Amino acid sequence: MALRHWRMGAAPDAKVWEKTKGHPVCDADMAVDTLLKQRLSSILPDAGWLSEETADNIDRLSQRLLWCVDPIDGTRDYIRGRKGWCVSVALIADGLPYFSAVAAPATQQLWVAQAGQGATCNGKTLSASKRSEFSGARVPADDLPKIDRDLAMAEKPNSIAMRMMMVACDRADLVATLHWGHEWDIAGAHLVAQEAGAAVTDALGAPLRYNKPKPMDFGLICCAPAIHAAALVRLGDRVAAVYNGL
Repeated sequence: MALRHWRMGAAPDAKVWEKTKGHPVCDADMAVDTLLKQRLSSILPDAGWLSEETADNIDRLSQRLLWCVDPIDGTRDYIRGRKGWCVSVALIADGLPYFSAVAAPATQQLWVAQAGQGATCNGKTLSASKRSEFSGARVPADDLPKIDRDLAMAEKPNSIAMRMMMVACDRADLVATLHWGHEWDIAGAHLVAQEAGAAVTDALGAPLRYNKPKPMDFGLICCAPAIHAAALVRLGDRVAAVYNGL
């Protein structure tokens, strides 16, 4: 459904508007959200629902299972006709991702993971980055500040989930954000990257849990396990400045 409206190198065949300033959405977001809610709710009628494009219902807090969905992650790339977008679905059980699927129709990739069972891309088992030296780490970025010029820039899709898939597929070594983000942005990719062998925490280095009353976390670090500690050190001052300033 999402691919049907998307057009390479051009605006989508769908209406586009801004939910809030700087946050675009389009008809395809809403249509995919409706379809997923119908299909997934039919699989597990008692599971809660949390999606970027559905009004939040606090009843989800009393439910052990939760579908956590981003119908189109990377909407900016979607509406510009670029390939850096995906559809992200995670089944959360007792606050932790249990099953997930991340689909990138424009690149014909489907990532699937189940807790304790590993992760695959188009049926092939994934093994995440095993980089042990922080300097030279591949980072999806449009630019790097002077302090990080010892790192290597990699192509940066708009979708944070797609960037995390780069770590899971050993096409990047580190993805980091230093701002508050929603659970639906990363839930599906979290499990895929983790099951592929990556380290996944918030920007403070704490484990991520889901289905919180306010479904947000401060930042993200998704990286090769051996460079996670170094990433926390490198980003420490910046994390503290942003976190304490909020």
